[in-house]
Amino acid sequence: MKTTVVLIISAIMSCGLAVLSPKSLAAEPIELEGLIEPYLVVNVGSSVPGILDMVKVDRGDLVKKGQVLARLQDKVERANLALARARARMKSTIAARRARLDYAQRRQQRMESLFKKKAIPFEEMDEFRTNTVLAEMELADAVENIGLAELEYKRSVEVVKRMTIYSPITGVVMERFLTAGEYVEDQPVLKLAQIDPLNVEVYAPVEIFGSIKTGMQASVIPEAPIGGSYPAKVVIVDQVVDAASGTFGVRLEIPNPEYQLPAGLKCVVVFAQPR
Repeated sequence: MKTTVVLIISAIMSCGLAVLSPKSLAAEPIELEGLIEPYLVVNVGSSVPGILDMVKVDRGDLVKKGQVLARLQDKVERANLALARARARMKSTIAARRARLDYAQRRQQRMESLFKKKAIPFEEMDEFRTNTVLAEMELADAVENIGLAELEYKRSVEVVKRMTIYSPITGVVMERFLTAGEYVEDQPVLKLAQIDPLNVEVYAPVEIFGSIKTGMQASVIPEAPIGGSYPAKVVIVDQVVDAASGTFGVRLEIPNPEYQLPAGLKCVVVFAQPR
């Protein structure tokens, strides 16, 4: 038995083969297959139910964050807004109540001097004092009503704003679900994708767990006919291994400011290992 083992070792050495150490294996580049995906996919709908008045974009259109995408019919809401604005600007009631209070205060002062001289009875003096108090309360009520009208105006402004659908991201329209004239409530109107940067999702075998770390640089080679090589950085390394497949997830980011790369491509990711 010992003779057989010696003969096998001699045969391996005579063929010029050598056993690779773990360090030499770690120095080899790691190549894995991956999939290029959008950085973010968003279903955009309305926060309030209503009938779509217009949808200003369609599939394939580029959109910017804050851009108007669609608008619901809002004639009633705008009429309520105009009414609330008019009420909030009505200052005549306050002016009238303030003038009445000034008059009541002046009259009370005159009557106070007469009351001190006992020229008028207490009942009459009490009436003037009560009229002044009532005038003060009426003025306070008018001021409060204007405050409520201003709050109602602000609420109406927000209601009208909610009738307009804005883009939450800068990206591209993936799909349009509804068009003008259709009722929207709980369903999305559009699906948007942010494609700068792009994500690359890779599933690596558990044997190389620990070799790939966040912050590592890699090269992404998309499938034909796109081709080329694009720099990417590891941003996520899953710390939980999938027992069924014996793999763990890795996510990389690729800058894509000019939208040169489309999402949905298969690719090969090459991780350059430090030697």
